[in-house]
Amino acid sequence: MLALSIGFLERLGLIVVFALLISRAVFFKKYVTGETDSWWVKILYGVFWGLLGVLMTLMGTPISGGVANSRTIPVLLSGIIGGPFVGTLSGVIAGLHRMLIFDGGDLTAFSCGVSTIVAGIIGGYSKKRLDAKPRRYYDGFFIGILVEVIQMGLILLLASPFDEAFALVKIIFLPMTFLNALGVGMFLYFIQQIYDENENASARMAHLSLQIANLSVSYLRKGLSQASAKAVSEIIFKLTQYDAVAITDTDVILAHLGAGEDHHQSGSPIWTQKTRDALQTGLIQQAQSLKEVGCNHESCQLSSVIVVPLKVNERPIGTLKVYKTKPNAINKPDIELVKGLGTLFSTQLELGVIEKQKEMRAKAELVALRAQIKPHFLFNALNAIMSLTRTDPDKARTLLQELSVVLRNGFKNSEPFISLEDELRFIDAYLNIEKARFPDKLNVEMTVEDALTLKLPPLILQPLVENAVKHGIQKKQGPGHLRVEIKREGEEVLFTISDDGVGMPEVPVKATIETDYESSGIGLLNVKERLLSIYRRELSIISAPNEGTLIKFSIPYQRIEEN
Repeated sequence: MLALSIGFLERLGLIVVFALLISRAVFFKKYVTGETDSWWVKILYGVFWGLLGVLMTLMGTPISGGVANSRTIPVLLSGIIGGPFVGTLSGVIAGLHRMLIFDGGDLTAFSCGVSTIVAGIIGGYSKKRLDAKPRRYYDGFFIGILVEVIQMGLILLLASPFDEAFALVKIIFLPMTFLNALGVGMFLYFIQQIYDENENASARMAHLSLQIANLSVSYLRKGLSQASAKAVSEIIFKLTQYDAVAITDTDVILAHLGAGEDHHQSGSPIWTQKTRDALQTGLIQQAQSLKEVGCNHESCQLSSVIVVPLKVNERPIGTLKVYKTKPNAINKPDIELVKGLGTLFSTQLELGVIEKQKEMRAKAELVALRAQIKPHFLFNALNAIMSLTRTDPDKARTLLQELSVVLRNGFKNSEPFISLEDELRFIDAYLNIEKARFPDKLNVEMTVEDALTLKLPPLILQPLVENAVKHGIQKKQGPGHLRVEIKREGEEVLFTISDDGVGMPEVPVKATIETDYESSGIGLLNVKERLLSIYRRELSIISAPNEGTLIKFSIPYQRIEEN
């Protein structure tokens, strides 16, 4: 028994050393993490594990018509790591060798051959269960015990004569069961380190992708250009250890930093076939050799690449690429990082397009508002001026000046912010014309706090004043009062526009803002949207039939020199 245990311990030591060495190999890490999962790889590793099983048989210790060996360790591991196909294939190779080829141990040749195949199958179908476990080695140890118990049972069931089989089992059961199961557990312990390293690398890559995305958002929101591509490429190149980073549009290289920048120059045509494939298919492309990368330049050293398409509305508009100069150097964390960056960059580019469209719409509406001098307003204003030319020429001259202010405001270039003084001058000109038309109808009270040197978006106040005049006071029987108050409250400036006109029912208030273009134009809706977009402030409207309307909003106070 002691000599038998020493033999198992020697083989166990070899397995531990082998596990330590192979767990450091890059090709084996990729196999364990599933990065190389093609059928030829499965066949290759099935044969590899099967031959290891054969080796363990050859290194076994002949005893009482059997062979005390560690064959189940590589066979069981092949299934646990590679799945049912790999486990079954290795089990068949090692099992048939034990059953038909190995010279010796005839008593248990058939039973051990069958049990070896069963071990591979059990290992393969245990993979999913163990992959979900945080400690694979712990569960692997008990599965190893189960497999050895099944092997002993098959020896007793199939070997003949039974008395010799029973005597053999009594000798080998404890050392073979415990030490082989321990070997499975120890090998899986080293494998667990590969999984842990991969998970830690994935976590680091996830953090890195968010860091890169945060630094690049201000550039990509402006669109995909040489300037934005260069800035983003510099961020990625600085924060990662890739040998080269590149961004392209659909035709040319926008930026390329690192190895190969002597011929992969900004503005030059796309060199690599993988880039063209990504643009054409909209799918991630990767290459692990210089030939697969597809650069025809004779001095190019770019031997591994991941190419991720950048999309807007599901249509590729460019690519993000990371390169390494060593072949087979792209691993799963690299793919996850670049894939995540591609998704984040595509989202940023889409948001940039949306913001640009929104900005263009807001500018168009602002231009429309400024140009919205309706024919009937101009006709009525000119009529009022003409009627005063004989009775009150001075007043007619003043109204012409006021009309010129209104017209000039409609034709001036659109600016993002104007002074409060300019906005109030426009409102004053508009109200003076309206009061001239309805001298006994419109009474205006305007209160503006002194020393307010505020800048604000143009036409943020005038449409509200016009709405109060047109839809509140003009429809009222008898005179009406319009009050405009602007005052500072802490760090806010409060604007209040109120009238005692006809008012509105509660339900139509929202409709007036959002849908009633015929009556209110785009003025109220534009004001509402710009307040939300620029200041994150709401437009408050309180109205009741025959009582009037009260409109309030506030914006942060910034003096002109602070803007």
